[in-house]
Amino acid sequence: MGVGKSTVGQLLAERLGVGYRDTDDDIVAEQGRSIAEIFVDEGESFFRALEKQAVRRAVAEHRGVLALGGGAILDEDTRALLAGQRVVHLSMDVEEAVRRTGLSTARPLLAVNPRRQWRELMEARRHLYEEVATAVVSTDARSPEEVTRAVLDAVELKQARAARQ
Repeated sequence: MGVGKSTVGQLLAERLGVGYRDTDDDIVAEQGRSIAEIFVDEGESFFRALEKQAVRRAVAEHRGVLALGGGAILDEDTRALLAGQRVVHLSMDVEEAVRRTGLSTARPLLAVNPRRQWRELMEARRHLYEEVATAVVSTDARSPEEVTRAVLDAVELKQARAARQ
């Protein structure tokens, strides 16, 4: 949340000359309401089911840069689907999250004590992100352009290593 996946994803797609797609946007378009409204009206488990379907559909249909919501990785089937794909985990620390988003309550999972909840979410999820990530790129104190360059460098480095092996 607040790591810059949409901005960096769009910049990355432009640099690579491919399309950009965000599964959160797919869900909002399909449901005709915001993620926060879905959480409030239907609950997290309902949203996660929508998210799982959106990711499955997007991976099958889209050949460009695909951005996933931060909780998509919680689903075991989604993690299996991402295995073998080029996956970049954009990371940041809590201080950077505060600076960027103020940890606003507009984010449903951060409604009460957002700083603590953000830390707990990251502690619970970080190993899952890293499990499927081809590369991990820190966004702390970097502009979107700098993060985009770091993503390209990280992916190119991994590809070069794999080719040598």
